[in-house]
Amino acid sequence: MMEYTKILAAIDLTEESTQVLDRASSLAKLYSSQLDIVHIIEPLGYAYGGDIPMDLTEVQTQLEEHAKAFLEGVGKKYSIPSENQHVVIGRPETEIHRLAEDSASDLVVVGSHGRHGIQLLLGSTANGILHGAKCDVLAVRIQ
Repeated sequence: MMEYTKILAAIDLTEESTQVLDRASSLAKLYSSQLDIVHIIEPLGYAYGGDIPMDLTEVQTQLEEHAKAFLEGVGKKYSIPSENQHVVIGRPETEIHRLAEDSASDLVVVGSHGRHGIQLLLGSTANGILHGAKCDVLAVRIQ
């Protein structure tokens, strides 16, 4: 049977992330594994094709600070030390794959909204993580 020694939970900053964290935390306890959490912030320029006539540095900094504060609260609730809390700027799939490899994680836990139709065709972050991961991926169905 596979023993997970390092689990990476990828979360957004919503109430729904507790469903992902509950599952990841339970698995971490079951296997006595280290649990890391990560939130990825997409660079604001990406969302608008990079041609915005204003400096978004301050907004980006506020997003980072908000994410760090959120992870700090979650870290306290789930006993995850600050060195295991990661806020990264980039494309979610790319950065989660990179962090999972760099930290030698053997399981990535991510939320999935179980979309249908056109949303399914367009793909989701969870799907992107699943297809490029070099370790196991658990998609937690968000209720």
